[in-house]
Amino acid sequence: MSLMEVDGLTKAFDGKEVVKDLSFGLKTGTCVALLGPNGAGKTTTLRMLAGFTHPTAGTIQFDQQSLTTDIRQYVGYLPQFPTFHTWMSGLEFLVYVGQLSYLTNAEATDRANELLEKVGLEDAKKQRIKKYSGGMKQRLGIAQALINKPKLIILDEPVSALDPIGRREVLNLMMDLKKDATILFSTHILNDAEEVSDELLLLHHGELVEQGALENLNHLDQTGKIQLNFSVYPEKLESQLKNLSSIKHIKPVGQGVEVVVSDMDVARIEILQLVMTKEWPLTKFEQAKTTLEDVFMKVVNS
Repeated sequence: MSLMEVDGLTKAFDGKEVVKDLSFGLKTGTCVALLGPNGAGKTTTLRMLAGFTHPTAGTIQFDQQSLTTDIRQYVGYLPQFPTFHTWMSGLEFLVYVGQLSYLTNAEATDRANELLEKVGLEDAKKQRIKKYSGGMKQRLGIAQALINKPKLIILDEPVSALDPIGRREVLNLMMDLKKDATILFSTHILNDAEEVSDELLLLHHGELVEQGALENLNHLDQTGKIQLNFSVYPEKLESQLKNLSSIKHIKPVGQGVEVVVSDMDVARIEILQLVMTKEWPLTKFEQAKTTLEDVFMKVVNS
């Protein structure tokens, strides 16, 4: 079931389009990573989806409601650089945010305590925010985004400014939140997207150039790397491999080579036929997993 449908979403500033004709859907209960280099239009896209910026063109349907309805009551949003009233404690801040969301003081207090426990800040709830670490502040920001029990959580670069410990804390929290809500987050840290997301949206120059589950992206079955090892390194190995139509690059590694291929299916057949014909003592034939970085770099460099 689709929670959000976006059709032809466009945003222009001073006549220049920074987001161009985006169309995609967000399925209920998924975690979706919005990827792209700096300046690709990620933040502008997220602000439009969260209801904070109006698109120049296009439509957004959220749970069968159009953007003419204020969908912010159903969306939790964490900007890239959240600000806090640092003289407040974590508990005081969340109660304050809850009251801004039209909760009574009692409701806001109950919800704040519930969320502080959920994000792992229960023991620090009475501590002043100015004493929080970067990871603690980011987890508090996520708690703030959850105060109104949103159906969709939108996070703009939630781990980009954190140290490794804070980054791990937030990623673990996102893995937990996937169980209860739909998450859309932007990042340029590809390993994070690969770890926690179910689907990907890849922006480049404001355009959506790839979307879908990582294993289904159309690059994955066509290119890749193969590791070949031999008990005895064959004579003329590299020159023989270079004659194969599917081989793009050869790199000697230990007792073998790593080859970059243009078509994995063709390469497997060509290489194995060559090995059998030459009777080379092959000990390892391993297809390397195509990573998100491989896909990302191919798209942005094409």
